[in-house]
Amino acid sequence: MEKATGILEGFLSYLLYERKRSEETVKGYRLDLLDFLEFLKKEGVKGLGEVTYHHLRSYVSFLSKKGLKKASVARKVSSIRSFFKWLRREGYIEKNPSALLSSPKYRRPLPRWLTEEETVRLLEVPGDEDPQGIRDRAIVELLYSTGMRVGELLRLRLSDLNLEQRLIRVKGKGGKERLVPFGEKAFLALREYLNIREAFGPKEDFVFLNRFGKRLSQRWVQKSLKAYALKGGIFKPVTPHLLRHTFATHLLDRGADLRAIQELLGHSRLSTTQRYTHVTPTRLMEVYDHAHPRARKPLQGDHDPLCEA
Repeated sequence: MEKATGILEGFLSYLLYERKRSEETVKGYRLDLLDFLEFLKKEGVKGLGEVTYHHLRSYVSFLSKKGLKKASVARKVSSIRSFFKWLRREGYIEKNPSALLSSPKYRRPLPRWLTEEETVRLLEVPGDEDPQGIRDRAIVELLYSTGMRVGELLRLRLSDLNLEQRLIRVKGKGGKERLVPFGEKAFLALREYLNIREAFGPKEDFVFLNRFGKRLSQRWVQKSLKAYALKGGIFKPVTPHLLRHTFATHLLDRGADLRAIQELLGHSRLSTTQRYTHVTPTRLMEVYDHAHPRARKPLQGDHDPLCEA
């Protein structure tokens, strides 16, 4: 299977440079497919052209017996299907054995989000006494103010910022660009950080830098958010993606149009946006009481027949 590893590198390059997938996404594909190739090696498979549907089903069964969650198995199956589809198109194999391979069905858990009060507590935790605190406050404010993915935030360069109009040029999935506005609080936090950015000894033009002057890592942001949440008395698993859900939910809760939220999040399909947005019970009752003719007691002089029937 040594040749297969070299072919895999060609597939990963295709994802990175032609499909414009992020480095983190490609890293996920690499780990999934290397694990799969190791399984094939143990099964005595000599080359990719020998792989059958039976091998694929055996691998899925192997993963399930290992105790992997259905969501993890489904992700690995998706990686395998993409890989074999590419192999067939590039002429490495004559038939695609994964064409009929299905992912295990599982229910997506409803994503969580922060309440407005919890969000305020989180935003107030990073201090402003030192450069790291100032930088981290700007990061948290921007994640909440824009709904950006953490990878999109960390790929921002100075030239992507338009402070005068409070707009950011964001490069999303597949290399698609979109303009995202940000609010007053985020503007003030970002401006304060940019004023002290030289303290990090910049070696690159990325907006957010580590102590070595290079681009900050996603792991650092995730770890910092978790620590700030605990300091703020928030005991939910706070992640950058949770802030993305929170951004969308708060906008919808205050009457924003779903298609506008779709544009801000950079989703190509509205159905994806719907998974990110949740109307809180309080807002749901307000909308219901206001809109449904039989939801409230009729006021004096109110002769709505649907209220009286």
